[in-house]
Order: sequence, then C-alpha cells, then structure tokens
Amino acid sequence: MKKKDLEFFKELLENQLQELLSQADDTVSGMTIPKENFPDPTDRASLEADRNFMLRIRDREHKLIKKIKLALERIENGTFGICETCGEEISIERLKARPVTTQCIECKMKEEALEKALGI
Repeated sequence: MKKKDLEFFKELLENQLQELLSQADDTVSGMTIPKENFPDPTDRASLEADRNFMLRIRDREHKLIKKIKLALERIENGTFGICETCGEEISIERLKARPVTTQCIECKMKEEALEKALGI
C-alpha cells in the first residue's frame, strides 16, 4: 500500500477515534448528573428505556474503538490492508467502506457463508 494511502487511513481512523471518545465522555457525564424523580412510573420507565438504549449504543462504540486502535497498530507495524486469512491485499474500496476490516471481501464472504450454513 502506498504511503499516501496509509496516511489517509491513519488520519481517518484517528478522527473517528477522537469523535467516539468525545461522545463517550458526554455519555458518562450525562449519566452522572442526577435526573428528575418522576412520580409517574411510565415516565420513569421511558427514561430507563432511553438510558438502556444509549448504553447499548455506547457498548457498540466501545467495541469499534478497540477495532480502531488495532487498525492503527496494524498501520504502525506494516500489516494494515493485508487480509489476515489469505494474506492478500485488501482493496482500497473495501478499506474506505470499513477501515477496521481485517479480511478481504472474498474471505469475509466465505466466513459469512460458513456462519450462515452452521447457523451461527
């Protein structure tokens, strides 16, 4: 992969990481602020459902943060853009669509087909 491409992906990943980390900080501070005490159980349930939904989103973002950090490590050690299954280069188009990917499209499709066949 060209140095220019690596720099592009490094900047893209670092920007995504910073955005996710700032959102996580907002969530933590928003959940530590005491909320109103709702006398109506329906209002309280609605608030709890919203908070639960937000926590699920943040959990997914936490997993994405880990993947971004691993992708940045791969950029540093020279393995970014190389499929961990077959060892071939991952296309730039695939990396632009999903920069944290570790597999080329062919290997990912085979993996998903196997998971579907096994019912995973």
